[in-house]
Amino acid sequence: MKKIILLTAIIGFASFSFAQSAKYESAMKSNISQLDSVMKTNNSIDLANNFIRIGDAEKTQWLPYYYAAFCDVVSALTEKDNTKKDALADKATELISKAETILGKENSETDVIKSMIATAHMTVDPQSRYMTYALQINENIARAKAFDPTNPRPYLLEAQNKFYTPEQFGGGKEVAKASFDKANDLYNSFKPESDLSPTWGKTTLDYFLAQYK
Repeated sequence: MKKIILLTAIIGFASFSFAQSAKYESAMKSNISQLDSVMKTNNSIDLANNFIRIGDAEKTQWLPYYYAAFCDVVSALTEKDNTKKDALADKATELISKAETILGKENSETDVIKSMIATAHMTVDPQSRYMTYALQINENIARAKAFDPTNPRPYLLEAQNKFYTPEQFGGGKEVAKASFDKANDLYNSFKPESDLSPTWGKTTLDYFLAQYK
């Protein structure tokens, strides 16, 4: 009888866990599907809050906070009011730190976000902040490449940075082309670890590649 009760309890727990997992994956996929259009729809703050609610409910999953950080740093990068950029970037920092704490380490994708955060801070006042943040931008991109050489996103960031850097400072459209091409090659062969793993960026890359046609 005890064995039957124990077996029933195990089956019940497994069924509950499966239901929770299915609900989590469904919620994540629904929000992830909106990422590539987030700049057009201007709903990055709402989307970030959706991911935070998922993360707060799950407790042990790092990806909700990763995606929330991504949404907030996109908000910082696209915000026209420079007085609001730092606060948005700081919020993204808190979220990506939370993601790394749950994960137990940094990885290629979290370093990509940290590079974007440094870029957001720098855009508040590029002339006075360049020396502070340029090193952080490049170091995080380098670490992202080292953690996962197959990840296209650090090359996309690198290419964008070069694209918008004036030619007199070693940047420009033509200098950026090699990094865009590298990112494109990697996007075409990239295999995410799971259905919820990051795949964003191809739409942005296609936009920039169109500038060379």
